[in-house]
Amino acid sequence: MRQILDLIARGEAHSRKELATHLGIAPSTVGLRVQTLLDAGLLQEAGDGASRGGRRPRVLRVAPEGGVILSVDLGGGHARIGRHSLSGEVQHVRTMDVDLTDGPERTLEAVADVLIELAGGQKLHAVGVGLPGPVDVATGSVDQPSRMPGWPGFQVGRHLRERLEVPVAVDNDANLAALGEHRAQFGYTGHSITVKAGTAVGSGIIVSGSVHRGATSAAGDITHTRIDGSGDIPCSCGNTGCLETVASGASLVRQMRERGRTDVATTTDVLTLARDADPVATTLVRTAGTHLGQALSGVVNFFNPHAVFLTGSMSASEPFIAAVRSRVYEACHPLATQTLRIEAAVTGADAILYGAARLALDHLEISETAA
Repeated sequence: MRQILDLIARGEAHSRKELATHLGIAPSTVGLRVQTLLDAGLLQEAGDGASRGGRRPRVLRVAPEGGVILSVDLGGGHARIGRHSLSGEVQHVRTMDVDLTDGPERTLEAVADVLIELAGGQKLHAVGVGLPGPVDVATGSVDQPSRMPGWPGFQVGRHLRERLEVPVAVDNDANLAALGEHRAQFGYTGHSITVKAGTAVGSGIIVSGSVHRGATSAAGDITHTRIDGSGDIPCSCGNTGCLETVASGASLVRQMRERGRTDVATTTDVLTLARDADPVATTLVRTAGTHLGQALSGVVNFFNPHAVFLTGSMSASEPFIAAVRSRVYEACHPLATQTLRIEAAVTGADAILYGAARLALDHLEISETAA
């Protein structure tokens, strides 16, 4: 049913007949699913469409007053909270300060207060949450995070569900960025990789429009790929020379400060210097892109995706993206890159929010079908 909502929201289908054609399923099955969405107040009939030789079809649209979906992008120092229409489009975004070291209960209570306020009294259907660490999606809990003391094993989804009394879907933030960008670009078809390159590095894999998580929900995590020539810089995972130690925003800040630039405190500072043609910052940004391209080249050769999307603060740097492209195209088999797109994500800073909303709607579909 989520696909029905999505096709109608994107304007790719306007009637039951067009939905049946797009989805390749029987009109009777489409009719039953559409009726469920109509009964739930998620769709509306909006008059008759143009006739093509038979009875005029009933035009369908996403119900403008049918309620909202809320999303959460939870970071180490702040959270971004979005309100979405039932089509998944962002209506409003609010940013709030958080400190994950305060622990899950205190942090999530503050987030829940903002969620309730942002819903604004409208019917809330579901919530999607992105967390900055590995997630057990079956339980909605954090699994062995490196920067979330007190959170391991805590069931984030259950906690928020009991407070808000709606379905809550939880996943890793990089997976959600990948889902949000892929659905915006390809809908439910195609394969892609999205890399979140900011203070830290994360990535997600989409296969045929859905997140591929692997056996232990670790699929796509290139963060801890060992990079040749990276040295023996310790990583939070306990190994040395991982991608994150040489290609993340935090690593760029560290390297600038090691070179005497004590005025540099954030990834944005480094990127600003690179935009102003500072030779050291520009070299470091390009080198980080090359390292990321090295890690991605094996993945592209093996997976053969349609696209690699880059999001996070580093994706705003064209020298960074150019270096990633150069290394991937150089290192991969020509067939693997024949139609490959490597570009900045169109969803930008909202990629995780879009993905969280779409995961929430997918989750809503399952619960309604089960009902």
